[in-house]
Amino acid sequence: MELRKFVAPEFIFGEGARLQAGRYARHLGARKVLLVTDKGVIDAGWAEEIAQCLKKEGLSWEIFADISPNPRAEEAMKGAEIYREEGCNIIVSVGGGSPMDCAKGIGIVTSNKEHVLHFEGVDMVSIPCPPLICIPTTAGTSADVSQFAIITDMERKVKIAIVSKAVVPDIALIDPFTLTTMDSYLTACTGMDALCHAIEAYVSNASSPVTDLNALEAIRLITENLIESINNPLCMKYRDNMMLASLLAGLAFSNASLGAVHAMAHSLGGFLDFPHGEANAILLSHVISFNYDSAPERYDRIGEWMGLKLNNDRKKSICEKIVQLRTDAGITSTLGQKGMKKSDIPQLAYNAIRDACIVTNPKKAEQKDIETIYEQAL
Repeated sequence: MELRKFVAPEFIFGEGARLQAGRYARHLGARKVLLVTDKGVIDAGWAEEIAQCLKKEGLSWEIFADISPNPRAEEAMKGAEIYREEGCNIIVSVGGGSPMDCAKGIGIVTSNKEHVLHFEGVDMVSIPCPPLICIPTTAGTSADVSQFAIITDMERKVKIAIVSKAVVPDIALIDPFTLTTMDSYLTACTGMDALCHAIEAYVSNASSPVTDLNALEAIRLITENLIESINNPLCMKYRDNMMLASLLAGLAFSNASLGAVHAMAHSLGGFLDFPHGEANAILLSHVISFNYDSAPERYDRIGEWMGLKLNNDRKKSICEKIVQLRTDAGITSTLGQKGMKKSDIPQLAYNAIRDACIVTNPKKAEQKDIETIYEQAL
């Protein structure tokens, strides 16, 4: 068996975990907290609730919420400036992937005193970040447990990946109750994002027995609970299972990395400001069709964990199951209907083939292959 490394933060999972934010911040030596969030999370009431948890522990805070759905380098730089000006010494992020990734960028800049884009790539962060507590409010991105931070470079119109143990949060407070304020489409898109994490981690050329266990269980949980969580948004059984699936998928992909789906979705997000989870959902079946012959046994196992009884055309059955799941979840658009033009494809493919996630795709992809997949999803 090949050597494999597995990195995970300390995490607390379960209803009420979010209410431990003040206690854990104090344990990490907090004096003043930069509370990183976004407008949607503020409107849902979660940011204020966390602020009150800090207040109960006698801690002061400054809120930073000027964050786009695809967090931008300039926003991370602005957050770092506020962190310094306000004399903060710890970061608490509450929200989905955007605030958590931005919080990671802020931490990097604060400690390393360089522009956030300087740290693109693997193991480029040399100085540890300030303490970071993450409280996810979506079941999909898993930024709360991963060693990835995805930041948009608006000048180049690309998303960069920063992959480093330095951006693994110190504490993740994973509370399924926060999912009850998500609307049905956000539930669908983040759930499909988690499914992509699990599938790409399982077929990754850097997978391991530990990541496999997490990935397969996440696939089962999402298949069985995503539609139910959309149809019964206040039923905690389904929300619990989706948050657990997101956690397991995050532990899997953080250590096995991802593949062409994410490379292509990152390209769409950077070039067209395309919603990440939606892009993943649309692309997934097309990438599976391309990859299948390079890892048929792995994809067949995925199909089995999705509840399929595979017979003749296994690739077709698995792809049809993916399409059925995202369609039932309400994700029915093509990339073209969401604004991608055929003339965009060469540049999108050029960026995707240079994304860090493409390295661990099970099948080597050339630019022309990526262009073909984009055309199929158009």
